[in-house]
Amino acid sequence: MKKHINVVAAVIHNEHKEILCALRSPVMALPNLWEFPGGKIEEGESHETALIREIQEELNIQIEVGENVEDTYFEYEDFTIQLTSYFASINSGEMKATEHAELRWVTIDKLIDLEWAPADIPSVLTIKNLQNI
Repeated sequence: MKKHINVVAAVIHNEHKEILCALRSPVMALPNLWEFPGGKIEEGESHETALIREIQEELNIQIEVGENVEDTYFEYEDFTIQLTSYFASINSGEMKATEHAELRWVTIDKLIDLEWAPADIPSVLTIKNLQNI
C-alpha cells in the first residue's frame, strides 16, 4: 500500500494580483517543478495551523489564511497526496526561501506557463478561472 500524505498549500497573493510560486529544489521529491508553498499536516493540527507553521518554516513570513481554493487527490508513483490549497496574504516578515530553489511572483495569466507539480495543477486552473483575488 502506498504512503498517503495530507498536505496544505498557500496561494499567496499581493496587491499587484500576483501569486507567489515556489520552485522545488533539485534535492526535493519532484525536483525542479513549481508548487504553491506549504507542507504536511501534523497529527492534531488544523489545516490553518499547519499552513501558518509551514509558511513560517519555509518562507520566514506570517500569513493570514483565507478561502479554500481547491482540494486535490493525486496518486504519484510512490505515494498519494491529499492537497488542500488556500488563498493567503502576508501579514509580516521578510520573505526568504529556506527550502525552495526559487520564489517568483507571477501574474495569474502566466501561471499556466510554469511546469507545475501534478497535484498543484487543479489549483492553478481554479485560480486562472477566477476574476478577483
